[in-house]
Amino acid sequence: MESKYPAPASTKPGLAISVWAQYVLDNFATVQEAVDTLEREPFTMITANVPGEDRLATLHLAMSDATGDSAIVEYIEGKQVIHHDRKYQVMTNSPAFDKQLALDDYWKEIGGTVVLPGTNRAADRFARASFYINAIPKEDSPDITVASVFSVIRNVSVPYGITTPDQPNISSTRWRTVADQKRMIYFFESALTPNTFWVNFKDVDFSAETGKVMKLDLGKDQKNIYSGNAANDFKAAKPFKFLGL
Repeated sequence: MESKYPAPASTKPGLAISVWAQYVLDNFATVQEAVDTLEREPFTMITANVPGEDRLATLHLAMSDATGDSAIVEYIEGKQVIHHDRKYQVMTNSPAFDKQLALDDYWKEIGGTVVLPGTNRAADRFARASFYINAIPKEDSPDITVASVFSVIRNVSVPYGITTPDQPNISSTRWRTVADQKRMIYFFESALTPNTFWVNFKDVDFSAETGKVMKLDLGKDQKNIYSGNAANDFKAAKPFKFLGL
């Protein structure tokens, strides 16, 4: 991916890229709240090499909430760029988001019912996902909606076993998830197991007084098989240890 982060600044605290998403989840209830704070750039993003590899971890952050609002945050040439609009529903690894939008406009002119790019390149998968997510019917049934979104994700997944060694942004899709933010249900599908399962967050104790750190063990290569609501399958565990600065 094309991300490039600013040099560390002594005037701002550093935030490890490993806790970027957790920072947003812990501090903001809506996308608008997050954008209002991130626009002020209260920290410097700090990255490091991908564990076991000789390249920097480069990420961008997608946010959405139950109102339908969404935003995408990138660091391009050392500067934070925020794309904030509820119409931004699709993001892939590459290229930078402004170029993804330009490519999307090109394919809209052609029309997705005529032809769509079919390779496993991130830009091609963006074009397909953008067309299909807007083409699927808008349903009153949340279950049908979840099924439709999963079908779009499967359509743009990279087949399992395919890798492109000189392009680390192109690799096998190992799992797919859908977050139903209105019902607070999180759906998970591993590429190596035969069924989709979910966690209803209303069945999870998040209270500071009685809640405990719990973990749902997906097993080696996400091969553990769960069915239906897996909220009761969580086991007590040690807190997750993020990579630090």
